[in-house]
Parts: sequence; C-alpha cells; structure tokens
Amino acid sequence: MKRIHLIISGLVQGVGYRSWVKGKAQKLGVTGWVKNRDDGTVELVVEGGSHEIDQMIELCRQGPPAGSVERMEKSTEPYKGEFRGFTIAY
Repeated sequence: MKRIHLIISGLVQGVGYRSWVKGKAQKLGVTGWVKNRDDGTVELVVEGGSHEIDQMIELCRQGPPAGSVERMEKSTEPYKGEFRGFTIAY
C-alpha cells in the first residue's frame, strides 16, 4: 500500500477539479481527500494500492477538460490507512 501527497498548480480552481478528482478516486478505489488552497492550488492526499496510486497520479496530471495542470509537486509519505473513503475537504 502507498500514500502520496500532491500539490497541483494551474487552472485548477473553479473548473470542477475537486469533484473530478473525487470521482476518479472512487472509481479507482483509493482513499483520501482533496481541497482548494488559498494560493490557488489544489492539494490532495491519496492512499491505496501501488497500481491505483500510479493511475491517480497520471489522472491528476491531466485534470478535467475545463482545467489545465501546469505543475504537480509529489511526495511519498508513510502509508497510514486512516481514511474510509475519498472526500472533498474544506
């Protein structure tokens, strides 16, 4: 099992990015959260199987049709198994 922390920059707020990420996460069966940050970026923490996490990273790099991802900062963190589902945090 794996855990990643992403910060996504670009046109990622006001384009449905968080809802899109939540839908993709639920389809892949990964857990965690996504939220908008005050600096205009989107932050997410995702836990799941290695293959599913790799797929999630690629999806986040693409983003929804209305958005545009310019940059993604990725860090790997120790897996904790602390989430029951995937939520939009505020």
